[in-house]
Amino acid sequence: MSDEFAQDLARMALVLHEQADVEQTAERFLEYVLARIGADHASVVLVQRGGRLESAAATDALVEEADRLQLEAGEGPTFSAIEQETSVVSGDTANDSRWPTWSAGIVPVGLRSVLTVRLRTPTTTVGALNLFDPAKNRFTKADDAVAQVFADHAAVAVANARSESTLWQAIDARKLIGQAQGILMERFDLTDEQAFAVLRRYSQDNNVKLREVAQRLIHTRKLS
Repeated sequence: MSDEFAQDLARMALVLHEQADVEQTAERFLEYVLARIGADHASVVLVQRGGRLESAAATDALVEEADRLQLEAGEGPTFSAIEQETSVVSGDTANDSRWPTWSAGIVPVGLRSVLTVRLRTPTTTVGALNLFDPAKNRFTKADDAVAQVFADHAAVAVANARSESTLWQAIDARKLIGQAQGILMERFDLTDEQAFAVLRRYSQDNNVKLREVAQRLIHTRKLS
């Protein structure tokens, strides 16, 4: 690894860990990997709870459409890379028999080459990086190697950003629930346990998340 390459990775690692959320982390990651490989079109797709895939960042409308087609069809290079746990390359997306539905849909989009590498940590696959190009046979084994090194560094930052986001959401939810309990305690002379039981029962009976029940009560001063 050259000194310049190592410096790029170090700079990227510092910048990614400073980002406010997962989406901004993914967007900054794309800037670095595209500059290194010399490509213009890319996206990051993340694995969500239950294995569902969701786009986190895209460079342009063409890439957004390419990913939308993948997610709707349930097939494409992103799915293959994640399921097979390997990089995936296609030099002619419009005629790739591995993904007949996606390949047919990608024709009017005009992105003929794709390189997909996993965003992986030592314990899990966080998502995937997709690099696209209008030219056929654009991406090489060297591009694959470079993209994977960048992706490995970015995966840790994305996983950390996701964990931190989840933590703050949990803290925020606890604050909201505490405020809602206080309202019920004051209004109906309940204990905190009784107030929480009221919120939980309403949540269960109406199939509404407890956080949303609390937020509704705080904003409207009533549950219904």
